[in-house]
Amino acid sequence: MFELFDLRKLLRADIEAETEARVAKAVDYFKQGYNCTQSVTLTFADWYGFSESQMARVSGSFGGGIGRMRETCGAACGMFMLAGLEVTNINDAPEAFPKEGNPYPDQELKKKDYEVVQRLAADFKQQTGSLNCKELLGLLKQRA
Repeated sequence: MFELFDLRKLLRADIEAETEARVAKAVDYFKQGYNCTQSVTLTFADWYGFSESQMARVSGSFGGGIGRMRETCGAACGMFMLAGLEVTNINDAPEAFPKEGNPYPDQELKKKDYEVVQRLAADFKQQTGSLNCKELLGLLKQRA
């Protein structure tokens, strides 16, 4: 008699290994001087057909809590940018997105995109305590 293996365990192990590799890659980008948003988005540029240069340029302004204003966390912004690429499936259906005009011809797609971002934001906030860069970095001054 032969043993059946649990495919779910193998898939979970593959996903965990892939996740760890991506996390290490993001940390490496950050150590090279990329900002938080760039570090997150560059890690997944290959998934969406972007070059590193393209992804670094398109995500560069969001670092430092958006333009170093210490507002919305840059890592979260990067995650939201990737969520938009994932939800809209631009690689699967580029013809659905006109070169000019409304990038959301389908309002249901826009709604789904916002719902995903809101869910991710809630999860991020639950795990980290905040979406605010200043708070995450401990830069808020205590009032007496």
